[in-house]
Amino acid sequence: MTTQACAEPGCTGTIEDGYCNVCGAPAGGNPAGGALAAVAASWGADDPTTLRASGGMPEMSQPSTGRTSSSRLASTALGSARVAPGTYQTRRVGTGSTRLRGHRLGAGLTTVPHTPVADPLQAVMTTPELAENKRYCPTCGQPVGRARDGVPGRIAGFCGHCGARYDFAPALKGGDLLAGQYEVVGCLAHGGLGWIYLARDRNVSGRWVVLKGLLNAGDREAYEAAVAERQYLAEVEHPLIVEIFNFVLHEGLGYTVMEFVGGKSLKDVLKERRDKGGGQARPLPVDQAIAYILEVLPAFSYLHDHDLLYCDFKPDNIIAQGDGVKLIDMGGVRRTDDMTSAIYGTIGYQAPEVAEIGPSVASDIFTLGRTLASLVLDFRGNTTVYQSSFPPVAETPVFQKYDSFYRWLAKACAPAPADRFATVDEARVQLLGVLREVVATDKGPGYTATTSAESVLFGVPPLDGADGALGWHELPVLKVDSTDPMASWLAGVNVADPTARMVALSGATEPTVEVRLALARAAIEAGDLGRLRETVAQILEHDPWEWRAAWMEGLGHLSAGDPAAARASFNAVYGQVPGEPAPKLALATVCEVSGEPGVAEQLYGIIARADSNYTGAAAFGLARVRAGGDDLDGALRALDLVGPTRGSFPDARLRRARLLVGARRTLLDLSDAVTGLDDAHVPDRPKAEVTVDALSGALGLVTRGGPDPSVRVAGAEATEPALRDRLEQALRALARLTDDRSERVALVDRANSVRRWTMR
Repeated sequence: MTTQACAEPGCTGTIEDGYCNVCGAPAGGNPAGGALAAVAASWGADDPTTLRASGGMPEMSQPSTGRTSSSRLASTALGSARVAPGTYQTRRVGTGSTRLRGHRLGAGLTTVPHTPVADPLQAVMTTPELAENKRYCPTCGQPVGRARDGVPGRIAGFCGHCGARYDFAPALKGGDLLAGQYEVVGCLAHGGLGWIYLARDRNVSGRWVVLKGLLNAGDREAYEAAVAERQYLAEVEHPLIVEIFNFVLHEGLGYTVMEFVGGKSLKDVLKERRDKGGGQARPLPVDQAIAYILEVLPAFSYLHDHDLLYCDFKPDNIIAQGDGVKLIDMGGVRRTDDMTSAIYGTIGYQAPEVAEIGPSVASDIFTLGRTLASLVLDFRGNTTVYQSSFPPVAETPVFQKYDSFYRWLAKACAPAPADRFATVDEARVQLLGVLREVVATDKGPGYTATTSAESVLFGVPPLDGADGALGWHELPVLKVDSTDPMASWLAGVNVADPTARMVALSGATEPTVEVRLALARAAIEAGDLGRLRETVAQILEHDPWEWRAAWMEGLGHLSAGDPAAARASFNAVYGQVPGEPAPKLALATVCEVSGEPGVAEQLYGIIARADSNYTGAAAFGLARVRAGGDDLDGALRALDLVGPTRGSFPDARLRRARLLVGARRTLLDLSDAVTGLDDAHVPDRPKAEVTVDALSGALGLVTRGGPDPSVRVAGAEATEPALRDRLEQALRALARLTDDRSERVALVDRANSVRRWTMR
């Protein structure tokens, strides 16, 4: 059996199952690219805004935020809400392999440019010298080694502020051999712990590795303590996380040996875009930025599942390589119960509470939100005035264009940790929904999603084709959390009468959240709003962040004819689950019935195009709003969004035909009304009604304006004799489909009245 060598420059791996066993490249290699961009940022280059403290962070100022959608839930003012534990059942990325196979950025919804992986040797610095403007004291962070009076700054010396020694000269040089195994090639960059080196692993086919300084490892005792403290990093195994291979000591200094990750950091990607823009900031398109963050989120889920916190996420630490990404720089990772180790973070990305209470899952989620924001905004002031907030929506076009995207960021980066997403999985599910809306917005009115993502929170709208605005009972139904202790018991409560159902639910042995939610819905159905308010209050008393209580309250307000109050409740739900179409559909419905057609139209439009499960309900709403504003063509375009594969397609075709017949603009419109029902499987009775109305309208147009034999309506030429014959036939066919005797007689009389009489 012959082996195929990897085609990637400098890689010594072989192809197994179509992929390289060292670098993960596909057979044939990745398209050749230019030299690797400066990887200083990629490997944790010096940054004066990167902070380290023992047991805590320097206190940060907390400027007031602009608009925020988060506040503690209360029964009268519902704001922030936490998704119940166990609600999200998303699949995790497998951890059995360190290779990326078939990863495609964009979740199948959008495309992201391929990032070529070049020869690692091209990343080695010819002259490893740290620029003066990047020299800072490792102890106090003050500038050191700077030029003065025309004299170049010193590479090594003592800080004039705190007296600590600094030395920016590389400790290793090409050819040095560490632990008899790792042969140094050269310097890649200068990081927070000193120089970072490229080396070859002589013991493993000469594979490329990276050597990075180990904190507090100035002697063997310190080295052994540092290794013991960080040994768990070597157990981290995930295809999206840089792999730690080893820890070694060389001439009194300790080093971490890790996987070399080619590609470009997102910081480098932004820099390249700025350079190509002549120095003007060119942030990433929102869909591409979301795609990158979505791809790396499973890595955070993996870390959190193993009680680890990343702590210092930023654009520098995510590498785009080929069609995937890699999370690098594990230097700031710490255990969730670690109360003593140094905390790493970066101003503008670190959560404000870390200085006082330390890092957490919530603070990691904060860094994810801040990183995503930095990829799409010309974020001036992100380390000063907007250090832990965002610019006002009114001053930020991206936020104005993508409202659900802004709401996702607002929740991920809420000032209070409890107001953020509870888990990375929760954040990921919502961000995927946001991406669907972003793509639909970017592609414009002609685009309609052909796919959908089944929500783990809501069912699909139970009724697609209402001629009037949706009622509360036609909005999506909350799904039952299968992890609730009473979920199985609730499945057996099948009482149709809502009052009797309330009695049955009140007898539950354990009044869990799901039981109370079911009780709230029964109260709405029974018109018992007092019981609804009582039940909502009980839910919120148990969990003030339970947003589903706000959903129930909104349904109650809508059932009582109070759209203003319903809007406040549904708006709160939208802020908590910004990627779900259900709260936006509810908001659109409320705006439609409360005289805000412009807002309703905007919401219906984005829902109809973003998720095929909701296309029908939203398209009907969009058509109603436009028809109400005398925009017939716009209403027809809305109904055309419902494709033939949707269950609501017959209703959409019928509604479209009735609009055309009702307008009676031209003979062609009337012809289109009837032919549009062909192959739509519309029931015989409504199809016959449309045919009668279309022929009647055509006869009127021909009588007033003259015939047009080139047009056929329901198979008849647009001439008076032909239309009369066909209309008579259609009326008699409709009479045969009518059960009511008086109505049937009236239709026959009408048929006789249009009949062409002849003398014999």
